[in-house]
Amino acid sequence: MKLFRPLYVRALRWAAHPHAEWYLAGLSFVEAIIFPVAPEIMLAPMALARPERWARYATISLVCSLLGALVGYELGAHAFHALTPLLADIGWLPRIHDLVTQLEQDVAQHPWNAFWALVIAGFMPVPLKIFTWASGIVGVPMLAFIAAMFIGRGKRVYLLAGLIRLGGERAEKALHRWIEWIGWAVIALVVLAIIYFKIIH
Repeated sequence: MKLFRPLYVRALRWAAHPHAEWYLAGLSFVEAIIFPVAPEIMLAPMALARPERWARYATISLVCSLLGALVGYELGAHAFHALTPLLADIGWLPRIHDLVTQLEQDVAQHPWNAFWALVIAGFMPVPLKIFTWASGIVGVPMLAFIAAMFIGRGKRVYLLAGLIRLGGERAEKALHRWIEWIGWAVIALVVLAIIYFKIIH
């Protein structure tokens, strides 16, 4: 059953839409607050469709992610208790509590210690939005928070778009050929990460 190739072809069509940049901006913004779909799902095909604009697309995604992260921070700082039932329903509450404990310890040792935890957040199986909320709850210094979000999200979007730009047509052909294997491999990795962090660890 071919599942990912039709989705990939459709994403390429969306990427060529006249309003694709606005869609990418909106997705990047809401993903940093609550939305479960990462902006890379639009960024990658957009960079493939228009490789000469890779830096522009990555910048749009980064800036809007930062704006969304600030909203998530403020919600964590001022609306966490009111939204606790909702966060519990969507399964975020245990992760937020764990991260809050960690960040509180980091900030207690030094206000900028939390910076490093937030920088590596982009490569962890915990959604970035969890870190934005937890940072607001703890009160991570704003300058440290913004710098960490800039580096943490920036390394993802620029690395992805830059690699696609370097790969060019070869990257597009390789993706088209191997997209099914790549898609199922990503799902397998996500399942393994969930098993490890929820059951084993």
